[in-house]
This record gives sequence, structure tokens and C-alpha cells, in this order.
Amino acid sequence: MAPPMSPGFDPAAFLAHAGIGRKIVQFKPKAPIFTQGTAADTIFYLQKGSAKLTVVSKTGKEATITLLNPGDFIGEEALAATAGLRLASATAITACHALRIDRAEMIRVMHEEHTFSDLFLAFLLARSMRTQADLVDQLFNSSEKRLARILLLMAEFGKPGEQETLIPKVTQETLAEMIGTTRSRVSFFMNRFRKLGFIEYNGRIRVHKSLLNVILYDQPSHNNYATASLLGTTPNESKIAKETAEKISKTEQTPT
Repeated sequence: MAPPMSPGFDPAAFLAHAGIGRKIVQFKPKAPIFTQGTAADTIFYLQKGSAKLTVVSKTGKEATITLLNPGDFIGEEALAATAGLRLASATAITACHALRIDRAEMIRVMHEEHTFSDLFLAFLLARSMRTQADLVDQLFNSSEKRLARILLLMAEFGKPGEQETLIPKVTQETLAEMIGTTRSRVSFFMNRFRKLGFIEYNGRIRVHKSLLNVILYDQPSHNNYATASLLGTTPNESKIAKETAEKISKTEQTPT
């Protein structure tokens, strides 16, 4: 028989406040949240700020796996049957507030509170789908499209009513690590995105919705806009996609 749920349990309140087995901690920009190879005995829930997950190879080469935003759990490997070591390092990009949850408390609340375990399961499924999408992106898309996708993910596009968003401060070196290319290539693509009006940046990067056209429609082919309806876009968006393809083609023909 399943254990009874606590009356009036609120997952949002649980993740917002300190309590038994959990504590709110703050991190300055560039501060480590945890380090690869240390004991995986806690889980973090990011309340505010942005962070990144990185791994270091035996030869010392570092790679950024993903960026983390408010609402993400960090270090979920601590829930393995036998607690082991951290598989990656988590580092704050901006000032962060996080809820640090002891492994034992996390396991308890997952067993006893079905609403919380449902929430955590939904997060794990979303992360798994994101990881698969990242792999497909890395295998089949150009570095330009991978950069556009990363910028859109950082801007959290998809929220109702949002047309443009400032993304957290991130270096071109970090973006290059994430998409598997060089910083000079990232600089080239960023300048082209800015010239086409897809982004603005002057210290902080502002991503415009029009950057989606780089993801949805292959370039330099101008015929892909005809399949826009398969992606749920409107005729007007198809026209915009065609115009975008033409703009990109012109920039590719312009000497740099």
C-alpha cells in the first residue's frame, strides 16, 4: 500500500523554503555549486539565476554540457541506489539562489508525496528529451543552427506573449564549447545574426523571435518555407521564412 500523502503538501512551497534536510544557499557568479568527482550526497533546486554543467576529461579538456535555469534540479545522480561521485561540475554563471536538499530528505519526500514525485519525474523526462535533442542537434545540424538553438533555449522561447528576451551573460568561449566549434566561428555567426536583425548585443544578448527561422528552415535552400505548415506555422510565417532565407543567402554572397 502506498504511504499516505501529507495533507496540504505544496511542492512549490517545499522548493521555495528551507526546512528539515534542506537549506537555501547563494552563489556568486563563477562560484562552484559542486565539483566533478566529489560525493553526490545532495541535490540542488535552482530558484534564481543561471548556471552551467561542465565535464573535464582525463586529459584535462573541459566541455560545457548544458545551461541551467530557474526551476531546474541539479545533481540528480545523487538519487542513484548507491550514492556515488558527481559526474560533472556545476558552476554559477550569474548570482544564484538554490535550495540544497539532502539525499535522504529528497528520497523521503519522493516516496511520501506523490505530487512531488510526479513533478520530479516530469523534470527528468524533460531533461532526457532535451539530452536526446542535443545529441541529434550535434550529429545532424550545422554549427550555425546549433548556435541559434542554444540562444533560443537560453532565452526560454515558447512562453506565451514573449517576443524577445535578454539571455544570461555568457562568453563566446562557453557557446563554442556547447556547440562544438571555435570561438571565431561563434563570433562570425553572432555578427551575421546581428546583421540580419535576429539578435542585439552590447554586453548582454537580446534574442528576437525571428532567430527561430534559422532553426525551422534550412539554408541556403529557398524551398523549405513551403513545408512550414508541417511545423505548425502560419502562411505569414512562411513568407517571413522565405525572406529570411533570401537575406542569409545575400550575406553569404557578400565578401567579409
